[in-house]
Amino acid sequence: MAGGWSRDGAVSEQIEATIADELNRLRARQMPAGESFTHCAECDEEIPEARRKARPGVKLCIECQQERDAKVQTRGGINRRGSKDSQLK
Repeated sequence: MAGGWSRDGAVSEQIEATIADELNRLRARQMPAGESFTHCAECDEEIPEARRKARPGVKLCIECQQERDAKVQTRGGINRRGSKDSQLK
């Protein structure tokens, strides 16, 4: 595949690096830290012991966590890692 001035495999490397960055960001976000709360930080309902054991550091009950996860989080979809467009702006 013709890539202009880029070397062979540069586009694949760029895509793989972007995916690796996103996976690292998601892994860092998924793991709560510290001691689990006994009651939800948002609704003050008791968090079941089984949930506290399964997810150490949990702060929300299942219902509040599901509501938070359901909210759409928009992120910029532009890959700025060496793109020509980013050099023009």
